[in-house]
Amino acid sequence: MTNTMKRLADRLMKTPRRLWVVSFVLFFMLGGAFSLSTPMGASPDEHAHIIRAAAVARGQLGGTEVMVPHRVASIDGDFAETGVQLPAWYEDLKTINSCYVFHPERSAGCAPGLASSEKQITEVTTAAGRYNPAYYLAVGWTSRVLDGVSGLYLMRLASAAIGAALLASAVVSAAEWHRRSITVLGVLAAATPMSLFMIGMVNPSGAEIAAGILVWSAVLPILMSPDPKLLTRRLARLGIGATVLISIRPLGIIWFLGAVIGGLVLQESGALRAVLRRKAAWLWALAVGATSAAALAWTALHPDHSVIDTPSDLTTLKAARWTFDSSLTYIRQMIGYFGWLDTPTPAATLLIWSTVVMMLAMLALCFARVRETVALLGSLVGIIMVPVVAQGIQAPQLGMIWQGRYLLPFAVGLPIMAAAICVKRSPVTGVPWRRLVALSAFSLSLANMAGFVWALRRNTAGTDGSFFLLHAHWTPPGTWLLWIVVYGAAALVLTLFVMADDRSLTPAGSQLGTGWALGRRGQRKVAPAA
Repeated sequence: MTNTMKRLADRLMKTPRRLWVVSFVLFFMLGGAFSLSTPMGASPDEHAHIIRAAAVARGQLGGTEVMVPHRVASIDGDFAETGVQLPAWYEDLKTINSCYVFHPERSAGCAPGLASSEKQITEVTTAAGRYNPAYYLAVGWTSRVLDGVSGLYLMRLASAAIGAALLASAVVSAAEWHRRSITVLGVLAAATPMSLFMIGMVNPSGAEIAAGILVWSAVLPILMSPDPKLLTRRLARLGIGATVLISIRPLGIIWFLGAVIGGLVLQESGALRAVLRRKAAWLWALAVGATSAAALAWTALHPDHSVIDTPSDLTTLKAARWTFDSSLTYIRQMIGYFGWLDTPTPAATLLIWSTVVMMLAMLALCFARVRETVALLGSLVGIIMVPVVAQGIQAPQLGMIWQGRYLLPFAVGLPIMAAAICVKRSPVTGVPWRRLVALSAFSLSLANMAGFVWALRRNTAGTDGSFFLLHAHWTPPGTWLLWIVVYGAAALVLTLFVMADDRSLTPAGSQLGTGWALGRRGQRKVAPAA
């Protein structure tokens, strides 16, 4: 049985193109299962992003500023929203889920149906009207293809496809290391249930997280495991990931620089010089620079004029202390907090996922050199302190609005970096890597499935409803059983990627891989050059 699974894994990972296609399909199944099994608007601020995407698809990049009284995080204020011209039923998206949002014990069965008439046009406001239109243009076109709810589900699937493409490219980058099972595990650990949930929704946060995973997965092998034959394609992946990451919001510039700095700290001698001599590096640098300039210009031209009545005693120091005390909550939100942050993952998912990530980090620290230790510890400190500093500065003006997913584009670097250090420094023998990696990947797949079923249960029966979903009050398109099977199958097949032989991925157009390979018994041997 084990040999059969290894042979299947080898076939799936035989060439970069085949690996990318298979990875894309599997990640699309995961994100798409969330897309089709989640009630419309049952994720953070999705209604605002749907309205923004539909407006951009109709050529409305901007709109009329409208001050809307609103209450966010127990703080009242007049929020500057953008008025756009859309079919009247888009306005219903704001209230259709009000009967069960923040009430996880209630199923989505209480929500009314959504109309789909395109005839009556009216002004609809969105809190996302100031955001960069790039993501919304990429997903909003679907609202012109199908009317009503069908168009919105198609919009979600378009978002899932974007995230799946970015994650598939990250897997290919990870598979190019000479001990690829460990680095692929790092990518799987980075793609938390929360990441997959967000790429399945209409929300730029999903693409932002997936792009962060790709950036980390591409920059580390460029600088830690340089290969002239792979450099151009690695630079392309890094450039694409950086362009998407930065075009979502200007904060992506910081996340991108964090990954680049981490790679520079870990780089092999001469790796950066080799990159700078490559023409493709300068072309992608120009593209990323232009994207950054455009993102900053868009933000500068679309300021936020909201007036928020924050408490007078909410000082920077008080906000920073409260944020620090909430660090575990933010970490849990990065692993999985479904619905409108009203449904945390089951304890088993949290325990298994955090255990695998910390295991990779601890093993990396055991084998790391001084600068690698600094990079890992710096990443850990950043995961805790970035929210403390960011919210401490912003809270007196905006209130306590931080969510764990905001940091995920940076935090995903921890398991990816730890896996890379393990590959680079750990001995081939002495540690049962194959068994350890296989057990970790299988555990992650089970934890992933548990998180999905938990989110599905919240929507179909409520958290106080039937544990086995036998008495569902809301049923997704295709029935809930179908999506459990789809999600579970994709999650389990992903574990095969860490069971393939640890040899370099064969570049397209060549017969053999380059660099170091591992034999069946763990001995190192040099593969002939292509």
